[in-house]
Amino acid sequence: MKSFRAFVLQQQCLLCGEAAPYETAICKPCLSALPWHSTQCCPQCGLMAYGNLCGNCIQHAPYFDQTHALFNYAYPIDRILQSYKYKSALHLSQTLGNLLAEKVKLQQVDTIIAMPLHPERLQERGFNQSLEIAKVVAKYLNSQLDVQHCQRVVNTPPQASLALKDRVRNIKGAFKCLKSYKDQHIAVVDDVMTSGASLNELAKTLKNAGAASVSCWLVARTL
Repeated sequence: MKSFRAFVLQQQCLLCGEAAPYETAICKPCLSALPWHSTQCCPQCGLMAYGNLCGNCIQHAPYFDQTHALFNYAYPIDRILQSYKYKSALHLSQTLGNLLAEKVKLQQVDTIIAMPLHPERLQERGFNQSLEIAKVVAKYLNSQLDVQHCQRVVNTPPQASLALKDRVRNIKGAFKCLKSYKDQHIAVVDDVMTSGASLNELAKTLKNAGAASVSCWLVARTL
């Protein structure tokens, strides 16, 4: 028989409506059926490369050093993230944050930073979707979350609205660090990596501020 605590700390599954654990809000069958990101992907950028560095990372190494993603950006994760990001389904930050924290719990980092939003974009949306997830991850891992010293100083057009070739130019110079991260291993939390241009520019900014290494901690990666 289930304990009283286990009975109380459960809710309906976000996907099928059956009973689900409080921590994930997704039942075991639905959880196992999600499009989990493969360990066979490139450890640096997260694209498929049979577990080795991909050719692009060898020839044009990004500024970030590792990528850890929970899922491929595919159904139903794409719908879940769209609801979270554009329909203010803030309760999903707890589920996504707990799952991501479980994924990266063995990684050693000095500081966690959420992908910054420009103040005007933050005012429009009402919340930073990456920051809400990062708060859950930092609490789960008992790690330091820096919410002040890495800022987005250019209000660029949304990357998703641009062709891939324009994304690098669009994001150039968009971030600023207000402190030194000398010799630190930084983890950047973001919801989705597509081209990686934003994460790469942020990693470049962090490296220029002294960071020894930068890891990308993602809910989803497009393939």
